[in-house]
Amino acid sequence: MNIAHTIFGVFGNATALFLFLAPSITFKRVIKNKSTEQFSGIPYPMTLLNCLLSAWYGLPFVSKDNTLVSTINGTGAVIETVYVLIFLFYAPRKEKAKIFGIFTCVLAVFATVALVSLFALHGNSRKLFCGIAATVFSIIMYGSPLSIMRLVIKTKSVEFMPFFLSLFVFLCGTSWFIYGLIGRDPFVAIPNGFGCALGTLQLILYFIYCGNKGEKKSGDAEKNEKSMEMKGDEKSMEMKSDEKQNVVNGKQDLQV
Repeated sequence: MNIAHTIFGVFGNATALFLFLAPSITFKRVIKNKSTEQFSGIPYPMTLLNCLLSAWYGLPFVSKDNTLVSTINGTGAVIETVYVLIFLFYAPRKEKAKIFGIFTCVLAVFATVALVSLFALHGNSRKLFCGIAATVFSIIMYGSPLSIMRLVIKTKSVEFMPFFLSLFVFLCGTSWFIYGLIGRDPFVAIPNGFGCALGTLQLILYFIYCGNKGEKKSGDAEKNEKSMEMKGDEKSMEMKSDEKQNVVNGKQDLQV
């Protein structure tokens, strides 16, 4: 049982690392275009909070036999901090203010949980408090892409929902869900079970709308082209009308 627990923990570490690194493709595009475009910045500070709380929960003085949880989430916290800083640098002023506000709240929440658990709680009460906090914000982290899923359904395009991000949400959620079940740890199993289900929904949406990627843009281009053609036809008709009028005026001048 312990071997299986370790195996799924290691696999969970690997998939979680890929999950944390998956947005690097998006941020490469952001840096290249010097714009965050329509990408949502909300998932990154929320993921950061989840990483900080989960890393804290995995520490030996909070919960036993969860070192793998602590190490990968500590790594994830560093990566997500870099993403947040890049997003803040390239985001428009309004979006920048929103993400900075969320980022500040994230640090405040983590500091509060850490200090309360460290100085006011002990033993099982500390584990329970930190576990509930980690569970709640893990579910919020997994739920943060819901706005992107709504955009996908609205636009019928997956342009702003990267495939690899959705894939590793599913793989990471599934592996840690099984890890939590084997270890009989509801604070690991419950949020990652939710992540597994949400990752499945994202993959379903991707395969439904992946053929429509960029279709909206093409439609707009076609609409603009038709508009230009109509304007050209109108201008041509006006020129023909002017020519006819000139001919009539010429005839009238000859008659006179």
